[in-house]
Amino acid sequence: MKTDSIFYQIFLKFPRSFFDLIGESSTAVDNYQFTSREVKQLSFRLDGLFLPTGEETDLPFYLVEVQFQPDPDFYYRLFSEFFLVLKQYKPPYPWQIVVIYASRQIEREQSLHFGDFLGLSRIRRIYLDELGQAANSSLGIGVIKLVVESQEQAVSVAQALIEQTKNQLTDETIQKNLIDLIENIIVYKFPLKSREEIEAMFNLSDLKQTKVYQEALAEGEEKGIILGKQQGEANLVLRLLTRRFGEISPTLVEGIRGLSVEQLEDLAEALLDFRSEEDLRQWLQVNR
Repeated sequence: MKTDSIFYQIFLKFPRSFFDLIGESSTAVDNYQFTSREVKQLSFRLDGLFLPTGEETDLPFYLVEVQFQPDPDFYYRLFSEFFLVLKQYKPPYPWQIVVIYASRQIEREQSLHFGDFLGLSRIRRIYLDELGQAANSSLGIGVIKLVVESQEQAVSVAQALIEQTKNQLTDETIQKNLIDLIENIIVYKFPLKSREEIEAMFNLSDLKQTKVYQEALAEGEEKGIILGKQQGEANLVLRLLTRRFGEISPTLVEGIRGLSVEQLEDLAEALLDFRSEEDLRQWLQVNR
């Protein structure tokens, strides 16, 4: 599972979850925009940035990194890239770095070179398996922790989160977006299962509340068409792409509708990493 992509989708669609995770007031989200920054000439991008929306502020900007695999070079890469970004953009805010680990065992501190850095209050390390009661009291943290739940627990936890979402969120758009995220996490946690099998885990009713399924179903009803699996998968992928990039060019739509079910499932996973319509175009050139 591409955990970094899933986390960035969570922070993009439900940014309050990040501030719950770091113990800040959920109202802090009103002062931030979740975005990314590319370092020119060096061809790398920092994807997880919470930037204050106003320039005249003492609020910090947050760099968020998700690390779910042991990597002895992680802190070498993180700090070198981060300070290059500071040099290039010189943001008018103080900084904070937040690193999210599945567990403490994954971390490779490299204390010889970074022990002093990691002791700074500006750098926070969060271990999802140590969240304890916080994961039960906060909807946002619960969704984040769902990423590391075992397959045995994931479905029941997801069902409880869906009910919590319906009960706690009054904004219909935010509610549906969060249910959609919960669905995506479950889909990626069961890579060998079909959508039909995953729907069956939820007795169909919960997943059918997501925006993707509602819109695809409504489209089919309006046209009086009973969608086949390939057509249904194509419509779902197109809905996701349209929500992300706006109207997709007719040539690309035609190319997507010509993909097999297997190719559409691959595209549904890959699109989480797309930054522009050009990424989609390149993916189709390679995979068709």
